[in-house]
Amino acid sequence: MKIVELPIEFEFNGQKNHIYPSLIILNNELTLVDTGYTGFLTLISKEISKKGYEIKELKNIIITHYDDDHIGSLYDFREKYPWVNIIASETESKYISGAKKSERLIQAEEMLKTMSNEEIEFGKWFIQQLKNLKHVSIDEKVHDGDMILDNKCRVVATPGHTSGHISLYFPSLKSVITGDAAVNENHELSIANPYFCLNIKEAEQSLRKIKNLKAETYYCYHGGKLTL
Repeated sequence: MKIVELPIEFEFNGQKNHIYPSLIILNNELTLVDTGYTGFLTLISKEISKKGYEIKELKNIIITHYDDDHIGSLYDFREKYPWVNIIASETESKYISGAKKSERLIQAEEMLKTMSNEEIEFGKWFIQQLKNLKHVSIDEKVHDGDMILDNKCRVVATPGHTSGHISLYFPSLKSVITGDAAVNENHELSIANPYFCLNIKEAEQSLRKIKNLKAETYYCYHGGKLTL
């Protein structure tokens, strides 16, 4: 088993940006962790091919949490590869499937009320982005401590950024896929976007929790891989 980082470069507001989904290879089967923004299926597929793997071997997609940069292309993956098993926490699955209104959308609508005139245009655009996300049903709902992927991966509940956020711990690889529970900032693990965390105290506890795993490698969705 191994984990491969998928660096995805894109432009936003005239600036270069990067995200780093992860690809888990186990018994010649692929598991993708998070799917980027809407329209990123081709970018991610090309990066998987560039790393020497075939997208037709994709067996699972794990979603760390419901945010547009993590689930934007999930619907497209489900449409193109209908056999793929989609995994998320029980809490996040309610938002991904549309059974409950997204916490992020509720937060964005509340923040819009107090935004300055300069910010309001972006606020409205962001709300529309969230509303445009297509709902997808989750095949496998997981909880803290569950062992998945042939018992090689432990689900770690890391709430704060969102209430049902999960990270993934691989004891045999001494590695963690953090999602947005941590960001690689100046070669240190930090809280991702503290201003947008739904519960900053929980986010701080979750960061401590994954640091306490004493992993050697942390695969951060923002900032990329950090080897300690």
